[in-house]
Amino acid sequence: MAEEVLSTRVAAKLPIEEVQRWLKTDALNGLNEADVRTRSVLHGFNELLVEEKEPIYKKYIDQFKNPLIVLLLASAAISVLTGQLDDAVSIAVAILIVVTVAFVQEYRSEKSLEELSKLVPHRQIFARDLVPGDVVTLNSGDRVPADIRLFEAVELQIDESSFTGETVPARKSTSQSTVGLDLKSLNDLKNIAFMGTLVQRGRGKGIVIGTGQNSEFGDVFGLMKAEASPKTPLQKSMDHLGKQLSFYSFAIIIFIFLIGVICGHKPLEMFTIAVSLAVAAIPEGLPIVVTVTLALGVTRMARRRVIVKKLPTVETLGCVSVICCDKTGTLTKNEMTAVHVIASDGTEAEVSGVGYLDAGGLCTVRGEAVIGNSHPQISRIIQIGCVCNSSTVVNGELRGQPTEGALIVLAKKAKLFHVREEYKITEEMPFSSETKWMAVRCYSATTNSPAVYYVKGASDRVLAMCSSYLKNGQTKLLDSASVEAFKNDAKRMASSGLRVIAFAEGVAMSDLIYVGMVGLLDPPRAGVRESVETVRSTGVQVKMITGDALETATAVAQRLCLCESGNNFALSGEDLDQMNTVDLERVIGNVSIFYRASPKHKLKIVKSLQDLGHVVAMTGDGVNDAVALKKADIGIAMGTTGTDVSKEAADMILIADDFSSIRAAIEEGKGIFNNIRNFVRFQLST
Repeated sequence: MAEEVLSTRVAAKLPIEEVQRWLKTDALNGLNEADVRTRSVLHGFNELLVEEKEPIYKKYIDQFKNPLIVLLLASAAISVLTGQLDDAVSIAVAILIVVTVAFVQEYRSEKSLEELSKLVPHRQIFARDLVPGDVVTLNSGDRVPADIRLFEAVELQIDESSFTGETVPARKSTSQSTVGLDLKSLNDLKNIAFMGTLVQRGRGKGIVIGTGQNSEFGDVFGLMKAEASPKTPLQKSMDHLGKQLSFYSFAIIIFIFLIGVICGHKPLEMFTIAVSLAVAAIPEGLPIVVTVTLALGVTRMARRRVIVKKLPTVETLGCVSVICCDKTGTLTKNEMTAVHVIASDGTEAEVSGVGYLDAGGLCTVRGEAVIGNSHPQISRIIQIGCVCNSSTVVNGELRGQPTEGALIVLAKKAKLFHVREEYKITEEMPFSSETKWMAVRCYSATTNSPAVYYVKGASDRVLAMCSSYLKNGQTKLLDSASVEAFKNDAKRMASSGLRVIAFAEGVAMSDLIYVGMVGLLDPPRAGVRESVETVRSTGVQVKMITGDALETATAVAQRLCLCESGNNFALSGEDLDQMNTVDLERVIGNVSIFYRASPKHKLKIVKSLQDLGHVVAMTGDGVNDAVALKKADIGIAMGTTGTDVSKEAADMILIADDFSSIRAAIEEGKGIFNNIRNFVRFQLST
């Protein structure tokens, strides 16, 4: 039955009829019970293979695996054998203090992480009995239970931001993806719904093509499990020190023993003396000081709302030379916000405030606030965006499409949200990936004005539907010069990384009046720019990795001072695929932006930097970040927006998703590193 294994990229290229034949299923009736039982045996349950949780005693025993602890245990054993019980007891007490402090601190961090997970409960458990060939129906709010090849999609929009890094929900269709595409990026698979993503709008139906470990989600999970977490610089240094001390201790024992025997002393007496000197040379206080110093650092970080899972992680931050940051949800809020409005008469407005809360935000024209119809041209645009809209924002929480949510918040800032209740919609033409516009036919319930069409969409499509434009309250003929001017407005906003939405109105769809456009942005998180500048001033490089397009990535990077025009350049996921290890290592130092990057690309970037000798920190919140988070010297996940997979892979979790905590953590790490280094020098010199 090997023919039943069907990858997402192959399925995306095939007609749905061919997919049915390949999987021996029927889109109408699905599989019968006998087929399900057979395929359950072949493919297993639709779940990921997770290792069982280690028992507490095992975690305690693991603390004894430190080479210095092993050396001290050997010293204690030898002290007992030679009758030096006082030394044996003191060494044993020191060992117990070290392992207990380390165990308690890591256990507390684990419990904190469990409590954090309870704050974001699962909405739905994946259907573990699904097998390839089953037919699944998707509705708004559903979590996609497996990789699915869609054969029905009605206004289906799926939030794939945690998977692909794309801010805007993916609009799904049923057409096969064969139009000259290599389909290297998951963003290209428009007819595939991926396991673990969230349906934001519409409905769909499709055939299961991948479950559990054989899904794209499972592929990422498998990559993460395959990557071993590297030892921290402190662990490497302490391992090296432990080996050196062991070597010198044995050398001392052998040297003194041989000299004594040669000089005529009794062998047993010389062995006892040699062992005593070797034991005395071992700094039994070193593990205590190191462990307590790290534990205090972890406690201080906890006060800053940062969970550190392993003690040595804190010191690693002090050695970090490169931070690789995921853009969506880490550097930015993953909340679309209207920031700029250009009316058809040339009037421009700036919009303040970020996210889906309107409190404190204003829409202003030359410093004057837009309140109601105080600025008719701008107000007209905002009104259309509010009425021609199928999403809602309640108490700062979006229910629907991010672009529409931003337009609703803009209306609230301009005190125009009430028009949504005043206008009654009689007809709606929803947005589609083919038309790239949405329209409603509506009328005002408070006036006797005739019904009108409100339209919003891509600027080129909306302008093509217009025959005139609005200027100072009058309609003007839309000639080629005007069209070119409006297109230049759109290009100007797009070059700044803004998503441009154009607006029009009219009594007939064949005779629309162009009104203006709005630029939207996924805004950077508060304090990120200052934190990036501070971190870079200490010599740490900051690189941004995203699944977004180049224009969006560059605009965000410039806002955050991650790059200066002309001095840095960007690499795409496709560029990375074409580069071997040597080529990438040659240029990676000058790259500030990696765009259209997949989980495998992120892993390749981290490995390349580590091969060059860098200590790499990786931040992220999505499934697509998990592999790189685990491979990095220190993985940093977001506590609030982060997925469970990213938190599992990370070494450190920022509870409040505050990037500035990384700056504080680096400072903490540098202080701890210096303290430990100074104490080691003191101990060894005495």
